[in-house]
Amino acid sequence: MSPDLSLSDDYLSSGLTEAEAAQRRSLGLVNTPVKPPSKSVPQIIFSNVFTYFNLVYTVFAVILLSIGSYRDLGFLGVIVCNTLIGIVQELRSKQVLDRLNVLHAPSALVFREGQKRRIPAAQLVQDDLILLQAGDQIPADASVTEGSAALNESLLTGEADEIRKEPGDELMSGSFLVSGAVKARLTRVGAGSYISQLTLKAKAMKSGEQSGIIRSLNRLVKIMGIAILPIGIALFFRQQPLFGFSDDLRSTIAAVMGMIPEGLFLLASITLAISAVRLAQDQVLIHDMKCIETLARVDVLCVDKTGTITEPDMTVTGCKAVDGTQEELFSLLSDFAAAQDADNITMRAVKDFFTAGDGRRALEVSGFSSQFKYSAVRFEEGSCVLGAPEFLLKDRYETWRGQIESYGRQGIRVLAFGKSDAWPGGKELAAPVRLTGLVFLENAIRQSAPDTFRYFAEQGVAIKVISGDNPVTVSSVAGRAGIPQAERYIDASLLQDETALREAILTHTVFGRVTPEQKKQFVTALKEAGHTVAMTGDGVNDILAMKESDCSVAMAAGSDAAVQASQLVLLESDFAKMPAIVAEGRRVVNNLERSGSFYLVKNIFSFLIALSAILIGFTYPLLPLQITLIGAFTIGIPSFFLAQAPNRDLIRGDFLQNVFRKALPGGVADAVTVIPLVLIAGAMGLPLAQIRTAATAVVAAIGLLVHFEIARPFDRYKGLVFAFCTAGLTVTALVLRDLLELVPLSLPTALLAAGAFLAAVPVFYLLQKAGKHLPSERPGR
Repeated sequence: MSPDLSLSDDYLSSGLTEAEAAQRRSLGLVNTPVKPPSKSVPQIIFSNVFTYFNLVYTVFAVILLSIGSYRDLGFLGVIVCNTLIGIVQELRSKQVLDRLNVLHAPSALVFREGQKRRIPAAQLVQDDLILLQAGDQIPADASVTEGSAALNESLLTGEADEIRKEPGDELMSGSFLVSGAVKARLTRVGAGSYISQLTLKAKAMKSGEQSGIIRSLNRLVKIMGIAILPIGIALFFRQQPLFGFSDDLRSTIAAVMGMIPEGLFLLASITLAISAVRLAQDQVLIHDMKCIETLARVDVLCVDKTGTITEPDMTVTGCKAVDGTQEELFSLLSDFAAAQDADNITMRAVKDFFTAGDGRRALEVSGFSSQFKYSAVRFEEGSCVLGAPEFLLKDRYETWRGQIESYGRQGIRVLAFGKSDAWPGGKELAAPVRLTGLVFLENAIRQSAPDTFRYFAEQGVAIKVISGDNPVTVSSVAGRAGIPQAERYIDASLLQDETALREAILTHTVFGRVTPEQKKQFVTALKEAGHTVAMTGDGVNDILAMKESDCSVAMAAGSDAAVQASQLVLLESDFAKMPAIVAEGRRVVNNLERSGSFYLVKNIFSFLIALSAILIGFTYPLLPLQITLIGAFTIGIPSFFLAQAPNRDLIRGDFLQNVFRKALPGGVADAVTVIPLVLIAGAMGLPLAQIRTAATAVVAAIGLLVHFEIARPFDRYKGLVFAFCTAGLTVTALVLRDLLELVPLSLPTALLAAGAFLAAVPVFYLLQKAGKHLPSERPGR
């Protein structure tokens, strides 16, 4: 028998009772999101412990234990440390980001027992009565019970048209209110809602986007993971007739260990996680980790005027009567403002200024339409409209253009106010209105704006100002804020076809009278022209473009819908933080390229030595513990600390190509000098222990040379890291030489090792010089 979920008689005014809400919670009718904001603790532990390479190392450990080679198990310490560091760092990141997510999770105004309160959207239950206002994203499927609003369902349907919703109409979760306000009853929540069904389908089709760095590393790890098996097997059987079973196994394991970039993926994940925590501490919330890398590659930044160039608050500075007296205009505007909701900054400013009405009764109200650029009220004596002069006056605008644009050149925004014979009802105006007066508004330019835009100009990032305001006004404000080429403006309402739009976005800087759909088209055109595009926004009219951009940035003070649609949120709504965010992204990408090359030097060297050993028939010259020593002081420690160093260089080319370009000289120099050393020493009849010690010394010395070059230019921090690694490697080799199976070198062996290193130096620098002349992609891609 199904439970009784009937509603009380006063439900439409008071909402659910606490008992009714508790009953629905007990039945699981809660608006729980189907996609959790972050991995759970067990998932974090599982993903760090049960990796492919950890499995390979476990197999190695079992083999070494079975032949009694206990001293070679030293690499397990490094693997355990790597795994623990990965778990601890990811848990710390989860803790910080989850705390911010809780503080800034989507919420809703709900009626419970006659009281209106704001609760997290995840705590809503079926049949909750909620209040939705302009800018709110609908948290669950609902049915309108009271009020009227214009809805945008583009995030669900792809159609940007505003849809009017009246009592009885259905509201789909994931859509958002453009104007108006409604009360609505939730009909389907949690996994049953429309947006949840879409999310589940998306998760079934793809596991989600990853950053370019992580994708590149996944590709590399997959290739290396496949390659080590046949190479290891071939090397084992090739050496079997030449050496004893135990020595063969040990050298084969060392070769395979050398080909595994075990710490590279961990380093990238940890560095991105640390970066997210660092940004969180600076009041920047990351919704999508890949945006850290994307922002570093951005070469076009699209911004709005209000809230980015100017302060978010707008003020009315006055009005001018055109038809009638100033007092009549002020009174009519006051009654108009009183009938409207304060659902955008313009209307809030109008309501704050015009406060002395005559009590006219509003029969119908139409909130601001970002598509048609006006709001309207129908009084008993007729309809009044307030909005953009070009849209309200239509062909009569030319009569007023000179006067309106003269105000615009002073940075003053002008609205037209007039009367209409027909009720427009949120649709396109069929005829021009009869102009009654002009309203003047201003935004103060942010104090930090000139410095912020100067930084982007110096970094080669082009600024595109995309606004719904008059282009002359926006151009004036942009010029005062120091945006280069701000005088190159255009009225987007004149761009009638896609060709004109594409040409305009590439040749102009300031765009006025832009519709939400045009903002999206601008971003698409820039991306198709090969640019990496970031879009900042704070309103519902920015959401389409934000979703289309490579990286979307929202102001926390903006609409809930914009905040939830973005990849990155400025919690203090301070655009001046953008240079620091871009710098953080560049630090991450550039330093990971530097640090990643440490790992590939070892991989390239081991791969070439192993192939040569298979073809020529000599023993792999290093043991597992010797590989561990070299890896710790010439790869693991320097790569981690250099990945945290400041670095604001422009990003150039593909991540993996750049890593290979930096790693190839060291890897090849290792191989072309160590192979002759092993062959000559073998021909001279030198002991295997001497050969292994000499090879360890040469590879370690070349590793320090690679470190020296990658770290340049040196500063105090990098110098300390280099000195620590050099001293640590030397001391460890001397103190633990018996454990590491290192022996004093005879004079012939020492001369061979010295000669090998001296030969490696010019090889390294020649290859490095040649690598710099290889073709590379342009910056930012």
